Amino acid sequence: MAFRKVVKGTLIGGGAVAAVFGVSQLLEYRKTQPKLSRLAYVEAQGELKMPFQDALPTRQEQLNMLRDTPEFDVLVVGGGATGAGCALDAITRNLKTALVERNDFSSGTSSRSTKLIHGGVRYLQKAIMNLDYEQYMMVKEALEERSNLLDIAPHLSAPLPIMLPVYKWWQLPYYWAGIKMYDVVAGSKCLKSSYVLSKSKALELFPMLKKDKLVGAIVYYDGQHNDARMNLAIALSAARHGAAVANYTEVLELLKSTDPKTGTEKVCGARCRDVVTGQEFNVRAKCVINATGPFTDSLRKMDNQATANICQPSAGVHIVIPGYYSPDNMGLLDPATSDGRVIFFLPWEKMTIAGTTDTPTDVTAHPIPREEDINFILNEVRNYLSADVEVRRGDVLAAWSGIRPLVTDPNSKDTQSICRNHIVNISGSGLVTIAGGKWTTYRSMAEETLDAAVKAHSLTAGPSRTMGLVLEGGKDWTPTLYIRLVQDYGLENEVAQHLAATYGGKSYDVAKMAQVTGKRWPIVGKRLVSEFPYIESEVLYAIKEYACTAIDVIARRTRLGFLNVQAADEALPRIVEIMAKELRWSEQKSQEELDAAKKFLHQEMGYKTRAEQMTKASEISLNEQEVNRYKKRFYRFDKESKGFITIVDVQQVLARLSMQIDENALHEILNEVDLNKNGQVELDEFLQLMSAVKKGQVSDSRLAILMKTVEEGLDQRGPVSVDRSGGGV
Repeated sequence: MAFRKVVKGTLIGGGAVAAVFGVSQLLEYRKTQPKLSRLAYVEAQGELKMPFQDALPTRQEQLNMLRDTPEFDVLVVGGGATGAGCALDAITRNLKTALVERNDFSSGTSSRSTKLIHGGVRYLQKAIMNLDYEQYMMVKEALEERSNLLDIAPHLSAPLPIMLPVYKWWQLPYYWAGIKMYDVVAGSKCLKSSYVLSKSKALELFPMLKKDKLVGAIVYYDGQHNDARMNLAIALSAARHGAAVANYTEVLELLKSTDPKTGTEKVCGARCRDVVTGQEFNVRAKCVINATGPFTDSLRKMDNQATANICQPSAGVHIVIPGYYSPDNMGLLDPATSDGRVIFFLPWEKMTIAGTTDTPTDVTAHPIPREEDINFILNEVRNYLSADVEVRRGDVLAAWSGIRPLVTDPNSKDTQSICRNHIVNISGSGLVTIAGGKWTTYRSMAEETLDAAVKAHSLTAGPSRTMGLVLEGGKDWTPTLYIRLVQDYGLENEVAQHLAATYGGKSYDVAKMAQVTGKRWPIVGKRLVSEFPYIESEVLYAIKEYACTAIDVIARRTRLGFLNVQAADEALPRIVEIMAKELRWSEQKSQEELDAAKKFLHQEMGYKTRAEQMTKASEISLNEQEVNRYKKRFYRFDKESKGFITIVDVQQVLARLSMQIDENALHEILNEVDLNKNGQVELDEFLQLMSAVKKGQVSDSRLAILMKTVEEGLDQRGPVSVDRSGGGV
């Protein structure tokens, strides 16, 4: 009976979409000629005018341009993907364009996504089951934009196969029909056809997968990208084409003037403040575009205090766990979690991302991942992984929360319903608001916004020219570019691959700035932290890309803070040192930057110290045999039975084994376990550590591994080299 229902639903849904698909193709055919002519127009024009092709203007020069220009055609407020997209669309239509962002480019939602460029499999399912043409067209548009984004930024994006495991035999044809329809809707933009796998083949490709009751799997393709770097590439592309773009530039109020014809007030610019220096100035513009994401209502209320809120924020939490949790090039989709949400499990930057959640939240510039959301994701991950894989809380290397700005359409009669796509709204005073939508469709959203702005404000501009317009770094990128970096500059292979995949054709500029190491190999490129391919010259290059703070470097110019907060924390002093020298920071300013970045890691990136993890489990859950074993290990270091160990105690034992560890590194190792921060590790603290390791709340503590290694060495089993374990948060 259940099977008949499913088959019936599949057939009905499939027929419905076939009908919708046919109608949509007829409608779309009518739009094809303008689109083709537009592409032909861009191709005929060749390279668009790019005033700053060789070197970007400095941030100060951008601020001067904002302050000294009598009037811009367009002022965009908000430097996320949509805002940067609007600026690029406007400047390439030959409109005099400005963009201001009160924080850093991509500092909000646009850097905290699932890292997918996708059409939305679940939206297509709703379109089929609900005969919803709007949902269908939203998916189709997103799939077209997916294809374009992969083309215009090949260094930052790539296709990714995603596996949908099937544990009930009747679900196989049901899911297969839906995924095949996804391919059909993509049409010529389909990245690669989906396919069905047997149980054995699925386990071969994804060996961590739970085997029990597995029937088979379906694999389909979507895109994946480095979201923060992609956002930055859009903003930098706008700057190269002549737009005045400035981060850390806050809008204090909207400027208004009275229309002599109608007597009504019109928005004509904004009063801005340089957050770095505190300097205030006016930026005048014929049109102001509100692209502030979750903060949409704040700017709308600057325009009209009586305006009703349209943003309904939702928090999405993601976690990062070690790369061994997933294959190098295969994602996983859980289509129906225990509470009905969808969870992705994806390889990214040699780590594994799991998420997202979807819970109502308040609008804040500093969203914090909740422990219950982290544990929810871990529990869902456990449901899909083999029992051989122990999923530990201590393996969470980073966690973050992003605010998805869902909106209600103020133009709709039913203002309570959430808009599935995006909205463009123009207020009575002419403020243009673009809100909602998704990362993948940023370009088409920007095009629609500028079309509306040009019409409403009678601006002289041609059609959008961003379809197919290659972004910063994409022009000179090739899949083998990294080989040239290795051969020409003497970079490590892993570092060269990272630079090519991050900066594309601009990676040569980063390599030129790298200092000689003094070693036989690599010749240049000193790493910021040993486990990751980020090098010191990237900090200098980040400043050229308008990085103003240490947070900008660890979170958005590099992705170290999103990948491993402990590693980011260790790299911070050197990052601050490099920036301080380049930007001439005082000692006080340097310390403020260091403190702010550490606070960012601990709060927004989910960095719970080992002390906090152990404090949660202060009740020691070790049996008598384990307690005795760990006491014996502890007293190998505490020879005088003081009840605590210090750096000196550890150094003395290491000397007996002819082992040596840098004193600063030893201090860091002990400090992780020193709960009361008195410079020593008491026996109770050590037992709490071992209890937390046993529970999985702390993964492979450096002190635990060090003491175990030393014990084995003292037992004449031979010393084992000690490397940094990676650690969790």
